[in-house]
Amino acid sequence: MLKKYFKNIGPGTLVAAAFIGPGTVTLCTLAGVNFGFNLLWAMLLSIIATIVLQEMAARLGIISQKGLSSVIREEIKTPFIRQFITILILAAVVIGNASYEAGNISGGILGLESILGNYSFSLGENTINLMSIVIGIIAFILLYIGNYKFLEKALITLVLLMSVSFVATAIITKPNILAILNGLFVPKFPEKSILTIIGLVGTTVVPYNLFLHASLVKERWQKKEDLKFARKDTIVSIILGGLVSMAIIISAAAIQTTDIKNAADLAKGLAPLYGNFAKYFMGLGLFAAGITSAITAPLAAAYVAKGCLGWSEGLKSKKFRFVWVSILFLGVLFSSIGIKPIEIIKFAQVANGMLLPIIAGILLWIVNKKSVLGSFVNTKTQNFLGFVILVIAIFLGVKGILKVLNFP
Repeated sequence: MLKKYFKNIGPGTLVAAAFIGPGTVTLCTLAGVNFGFNLLWAMLLSIIATIVLQEMAARLGIISQKGLSSVIREEIKTPFIRQFITILILAAVVIGNASYEAGNISGGILGLESILGNYSFSLGENTINLMSIVIGIIAFILLYIGNYKFLEKALITLVLLMSVSFVATAIITKPNILAILNGLFVPKFPEKSILTIIGLVGTTVVPYNLFLHASLVKERWQKKEDLKFARKDTIVSIILGGLVSMAIIISAAAIQTTDIKNAADLAKGLAPLYGNFAKYFMGLGLFAAGITSAITAPLAAAYVAKGCLGWSEGLKSKKFRFVWVSILFLGVLFSSIGIKPIEIIKFAQVANGMLLPIIAGILLWIVNKKSVLGSFVNTKTQNFLGFVILVIAIFLGVKGILKVLNFP
C-alpha cells in the first residue's frame, strides 16, 4: 500500500515545497518565539484553506488539461478585464517571484552556513557569497534537465528531508502535548499578534501555487479517473507541509529568549539546550526549504507566463527556459552580493495582496462552470468553504496592502 501511495505522490508535494520557503520558516519561528503555541490555530486554518483551493486548481488542471492562466484567458470574454487580470497575474507572479527568489536562495544559504560556516570572497568593493552560487547551480541543473518526473523526484526527496529535519527538531524539544492541542483548537489573539496571524495565512495560501498546481497535475495525470490520486496527493502533501510549519512553531516556542530573528538564530538557540543535533536538523531543514522554493518559484513564473501569453511549447522550450533562467539569475545576483530589492518586494506584496482574492474569486467562478468542468463542478459544501476562504482572502489582501503602504 505504501509503495502504491509513493507511486502516485507528485504535484501536491511540489506545492508544499513552494509554500514552505525561508519566509514561512522565519515567520513560523517568530510566531513560536513571540507567542508560543497560541497561533497554531492560524496555521491549521491556513492548511484547510490551502487544501480547498489547491483541490479546485488540481481538478481544473486534470479535467480541462489546461493551466489556470490559460483557462482565465479563454473564459474572461471582456478584453479590458482580461488584459487587466493578465497584467496583474504577470506582475504579481513573474515580477513577484523574481524579487522573492533572492530570499529563497538566502534562506538556503543560512541553512548551509549554520552547518558549514561562511564561505565568501571579495570582488572589487563587493563581497560575493559562494553558497548562493552553489544553490543557484543546483537549482539551474534540476530545472534545465526539463524532465518533469526527475524534477518531481528531486523535490520530493528535498521535502522529505525538510519534513524529517523540522519534525525531529520539534520532538527533541519535548513539547507539552496538551498545550499544543489547546493552541491548535482554541483560537487566541495575543497582543500584537494580528500581523503575524495574517502573515501565517498569507505565506501558506499562496496565489502562484494555484497556477503551479493546475499546470503540474496535467503533466502527471491525463485521465478523469486520476482525479482521486490527485486529491489524495493534495491532501496528504499539504497536511505534511502544515505539520512542518507547526513543527517550526513548536521548536521555536522552546526558546526562552525573544532575541531570535530567523531560523538560523533558532538553530543556534536550540543548540545549548538540545545539543548540536538540533542545529544540524534546523540547518538541513532551512537549506531544503530554501532550495525547493528556489526551484518552484521560477518554475511557477514560467508556467504563468506560458499560460498568460499563450505559448504552446513545453518545459524545454527556449521561451519557458528564458523566464525561469532570468528569475533564478536575479535571485542569485541579489543574494550573492547582499542586495535587498525592497521596493520591488513591496510592489510584489501589494500585487499579491490584490491577486489572491481576485484569483480565488475567479477560480470559484470557473470551477462552477459546466462548460469547463462538466459534471466535476463544485459541490455546495465546496462552494461554501470557497466563499468563506474568499472573504478571508479579501480581508488579508486589504490588510497586507495597507501595511505595505504604511496605513494604520
